Order: sequence, then C-alpha cells, then structure tokens
Amino acid sequence: MLKLYYAPGACSTASHIGLEESGAKYDSQPLAFAKNEQKTPDYLKINPRGRVPALVIDEGTIVENTAILDFIASKYAPQLMPKDPVRRARAISLMAWFSNNVHPSFTHISRPERFATDTKVFDHLKEVGRSNFHNCLKEIDGIIGTKQWILGDEFSVVDGYALVFYGWGKRIGLPVEELKNYTAWKDRMLARPAVRRVLERENNVLVAAA
Repeated sequence: MLKLYYAPGACSTASHIGLEESGAKYDSQPLAFAKNEQKTPDYLKINPRGRVPALVIDEGTIVENTAILDFIASKYAPQLMPKDPVRRARAISLMAWFSNNVHPSFTHISRPERFATDTKVFDHLKEVGRSNFHNCLKEIDGIIGTKQWILGDEFSVVDGYALVFYGWGKRIGLPVEELKNYTAWKDRMLARPAVRRVLERENNVLVAAA
C-alpha cells in the first residue's frame, strides 16, 4: 500500500492530485506545518529533510514532486505522462522548472529566513519574490495558451503541479484572474472529480473561493 505524507495547501498537493487521478489505492497522512509536524522524529525517519511530499512504497520512500509524479505515471497510470521520449522529457523539464524556479520564488515571500539571516532584508526579499513569482504565473499563462491542458490535448500529472501555483497566487492576493488562459484552465481543473476531491480534502483556497 502506498502512503502519501502531505501538508494541506503545500506543493505536495501536486502529488496528492497525481495519486487521486491515477486510481491507485493509497493512504494519506496530513502534516500540520503550524505545529512543525514535518520536523518530528517519526517523520524525519521518513524524510530526513523534513519536507513534503513523501511517498512511502514497498521499496522505501520517494521524495520531491517531480520524482513522485513520474513514478505514479510509470507504475500506475501511463496515460498521465507522454509516451514519446521527447515529449516526456519536456514534461519533466517543465516540472523541474516548477521545482527549482517557481516554487523558490514563492518561498522568498513565505520563508525569507531561508535566504538571509539579516531580518532587515526580509521585506526586500519578499518584494522581489512576489514580483518573480507573479512573472512565473504569467509565464505559465503563456505556456497554457489556448491548449486544453498544459502539455496539449491530454491531461497529465504536470497539470496538478501547475494548479498549486495558481492557488498560491490567489492566497497572497495576486491578480490571478487577469491571467485568462491560466484561469480558464483552472476552471477545467476544478471540474475534474479527482482534483476537486483532493482540494476539498485539503480545504484548498480554490475550492473555498469557488
């Protein structure tokens, strides 16, 4: 049995959606960041980095959304990733960009202490992070364009990952509704039963605002 450790509203929502869409049987365990449950000794045995998501499988633990999502598609739902090697590589490339660029720009807003010890620069870090994150959302809007899903005509695990950032933009008051392609795509995402089940389970801002 698979077991997903996640924090409601965190980037782990991507893996949560991927599992739900795959149809695989799994257990899930929410961690409350406000209580630092990701830093407890029990959880650090699962993921010593103290981060989410973490997916426990028979062979051990897989961490990081990009790895978990590719594993889910490979093992349980091949329809959730492109079969063509070039298109698959581009899908992984996009998820890597989400992980190493889009997410860190938001972290500058929410956790500036990770990037500086001088509290006097925190406001500047937050301001720059907000601008960079907004620019990333605009880029995602352009990537979606007029396509049905972020990679084209077929829904993929990459879509669930992209939804995380729209929700974060909404949470911090960015004018995400002005991103017409992204917003129309978000509405299509919310119409998917598996996506809505996860968002409701996590009490996500997109469901609360819908």
